[in-house]
Amino acid sequence: MFNASSKKATSSPLSNFVKRTSSSEKKKVYKRVIVAASEAQNSTIEKAKAIDS
Repeated sequence: MFNASSKKATSSPLSNFVKRTSSSEKKKVYKRVIVAASEAQNSTIEKAKAIDS
């Protein structure tokens, strides 16, 4: 069922960040990401409204 010779997956920068970064630093990064995503989404909505008008 399981292959005994299977290799462990290598770590990625994202997995290292999640495992090794403090909670307060994660909150700062998450906030920046959410703000940027919200701005991009609002921009897309405004462009769609402009086309629809």
